[in-house]
Amino acid sequence: MKHFLRMFVQVCLYFYCKCLWRCLKFVVRKLTGQCELQRICYNTKPGAARTMKIEASLKGSKSKRLQTSVNVHPDAIEKTIDDIMELKRINPDRNPQLGVSLQACLLQIVGYRNLIAEVEKLRREPYDSENPQHEEMLLKLWKCLKPNSPLKARISKQWCEIGFQGDDPKTDFRGMGLLGLYNLVYFAEWDTEIAQQVLTDSLHPKYREVTKKELSQLSKAEWEKKKFDKAIGYSFAIVGINITDLAYNLLVSGALKTHFYNVAPEAPTLTHFQQTFCYLMHEFHKFWIDEDPLDIMEFNRVREKFYKRILRQLQNPEMALCPHFAASESLINM
Repeated sequence: MKHFLRMFVQVCLYFYCKCLWRCLKFVVRKLTGQCELQRICYNTKPGAARTMKIEASLKGSKSKRLQTSVNVHPDAIEKTIDDIMELKRINPDRNPQLGVSLQACLLQIVGYRNLIAEVEKLRREPYDSENPQHEEMLLKLWKCLKPNSPLKARISKQWCEIGFQGDDPKTDFRGMGLLGLYNLVYFAEWDTEIAQQVLTDSLHPKYREVTKKELSQLSKAEWEKKKFDKAIGYSFAIVGINITDLAYNLLVSGALKTHFYNVAPEAPTLTHFQQTFCYLMHEFHKFWIDEDPLDIMEFNRVREKFYKRILRQLQNPEMALCPHFAASESLINM
C-alpha cells in the first residue's frame, strides 16, 4: 500500500510540474512576445549551451512535429525550420537570425545522431583478414609506428612490439571491430610523432617523482615494491582499443555532445570522433604516468578514474576537449 501511495504521489507531482511548466512558458511568452526557441537563441551564445537547450525544448514540446524535428534527414532541415517558424507563428523576415541559429543547432543535433550510427556500423563490422582493405590498414598502422623496422611476416611476434597480444592482431579487434583499427591508424597517421612517443613510453615507462605526501601514504610493502620494480608500461594497441571503447561510450551516452556542439559549427563527423580519440589517448597516457600504478592489474581502476574525470569535464557546457598536437590544430575551426 505504501509503495502504491508513493507511486501515486510521484505521478501526481510529475503532472503537476509538467502543467506548471507549460503555464509558466505561456505566461513568459505573453510577457516577452517570444516563444521558448526565440528566447534560447537570443539569450544564449552559440555552442553546446544553446544547442542542448534547443534540443531539450524540441523534445519536450507537446507538438509531435517539433518532437520529430530532431530526427529528420539532414537534407530536410531547411524545410523543418520553415515548419517550425510556421507552427510558432514567427515571421522569418522580422527574425532572420532565428532561422540561421535554429538551422545550426539542428545540423549539430541530427549530425550527432548520424555520427552514432556511423560509429556503431564500424564497431559492428569485424576485422576480416581476407579483406584487402582491412589488411592494408593494418599494415599502414605498422609502417606509421615502426617506419624503420620492416614487418618480416604478416603473422609475426613483431606485432607485440606495438602492443598486440599475439602474432595475429585480428583477434584483438573483436570487441570494437573496425572502429578500433580506424582510430589507431588515424592516431598513427595524423599524429605520428606523438603516437610514436606514446608507444615508446608505453614500452619504456619512466617514474614521475613521488611527493612526500604520497610517500607517507605508501605501505612498507608498496614502497619496497616501488624501489625495485620498474615503472609499469602497457600494451599500446590494446589500450588504444580500450580507449576506443571509452570514446564510444561517451558518444552513445550523449556525454560528448558538450564537446562536439562546441567544436563543430555544423554536423560533427567521424573525423571529429577520431580527433577526440587522439585527445583521449594522449591524455590517458599522461594520466597513467601520473597515477604510477603498482602493476598492470590496476588498469581498470585507472581507466575508470580517468573516465570519471572526463565525464566531470564534459559537464561544463563550455567544455571542448582540445588537444594540442598536429591532427587537432584545425579542430575548433571545423
